[in-house]
Amino acid sequence: MQTSTVVLCLLILGVVAYHAGKGRSLRLVGGLRGARQLHSLPGYYGALTALWCALPALFVLTLWSVMDGQVVTGMVVASMPASYQQMSPDELALVLNDVRNLVAGAIPAEFASPDVQAAATRLQSLQRLSNWSAAALSLSLALILGGVALRRLSPTLRARNRVEWVIRAALVACATLAIFTTVGIVVSVLFESIRFFSLIPPWEFLFGLQWSPQLAIRADQVGSSGAFGAVPLFTGTLLIAGIAMLVAVPVGLFAAIYLAEYADRRVRGVIKPLLEVLAGIPTVVYGFFAALMVGPLLRQWGESLSLDVSSESALAAGLVMGVMIIPFVSSLADDMLTAVPQSMRDGSLGLGATQSETIRRVVFPAALPGIVGGVLLAVSRAIGETMIVVMAAGLGANLTANPLEAVTTVTTQIVTLLVGDQEFDSPKTLAAFALGLVLFLVTLTLNIIALQVVRRYREQYE
Repeated sequence: MQTSTVVLCLLILGVVAYHAGKGRSLRLVGGLRGARQLHSLPGYYGALTALWCALPALFVLTLWSVMDGQVVTGMVVASMPASYQQMSPDELALVLNDVRNLVAGAIPAEFASPDVQAAATRLQSLQRLSNWSAAALSLSLALILGGVALRRLSPTLRARNRVEWVIRAALVACATLAIFTTVGIVVSVLFESIRFFSLIPPWEFLFGLQWSPQLAIRADQVGSSGAFGAVPLFTGTLLIAGIAMLVAVPVGLFAAIYLAEYADRRVRGVIKPLLEVLAGIPTVVYGFFAALMVGPLLRQWGESLSLDVSSESALAAGLVMGVMIIPFVSSLADDMLTAVPQSMRDGSLGLGATQSETIRRVVFPAALPGIVGGVLLAVSRAIGETMIVVMAAGLGANLTANPLEAVTTVTTQIVTLLVGDQEFDSPKTLAAFALGLVLFLVTLTLNIIALQVVRRYREQYE
């Protein structure tokens, strides 16, 4: 029986247990008329019964699924001839891979040795036995615990407290998982970055002016000594992000002011969803648009003005990226502007100020901390963008401040360094982790600044 089928059966049993527990709690007090004698609402008794029925069984099924692969593989290896058991771990892994491919039908049986065929038959039977055993154990446990929970129901049972405790524990577990995931990512990136800086000096990486991470694979190769100066990447990232923010911030703020202060409900109901649609367009679509439309148009415009415009330029990537970020700025700014109390507007208008003066001198200053925080978050989004830069700005690390030339960014180089067959412990591959660490620190700093600005200058209104 497949694991998904077992999970579906457990969910069905949980629903049945919910209705059974709810109905039994009412029968204990003589029906709906005696429901006030219950400590908790009848639904809580049903939920408690469903939790007892489904949660332990799901936990056992999950634990079985995690341990199943190692146990079954160990039993298959134990059943193979002694010559296979004496192999090195790498050689044994290759043999087991052939066994799994044979079970999955990826290779014909006639191309496998008799020992591999026997191991595949053994693996298939053990997997079938394991699946049925997990299903039987999980379903039996669900039925037993569901029955026990039903029998222990009583009018004085604090069902609501227990259900809320389980929900609180689940929320804490989810928050803890998110924290540990973040810590794991940071630690892994930091560990690999330390390995990179043990090979390449940090000052060369942070202040070097040439980026060419190609290294010689053999001793007789020529011209691949490697240069890991990341300044061209930093300048390219800042150049494209700056162009994007020059587009996104004014357009986004003016759109937010219009929607929050001037537009009526009908216009707002049409324009605001249309703006937010821009945030749902995949970045690869923006990249296609930049490469096929914006880039050639900028090149034609440059030729008409006798300017040398590259077919892949920072200006094309920055303009399209700015359009992509407009919804982030406009939505956050609109939320901040509409959060300003109407009484402040009425007071300003009552003192004789015009609507534009009220917006400039009352509403906008009151919403400024939230707007600044939103803009900083949009900057983080612009710095972390990859696809648009790959398709519209190029891959060459060019140290320039000219937006008409091709440049590259930190995220683009991370993708480039990790694509292809490379030694994982080489400086070229480890450089991606160093770039990732720098990018993480920059975005973390921007987020912290945004939070501090909002907390320090936020005004509390009645």
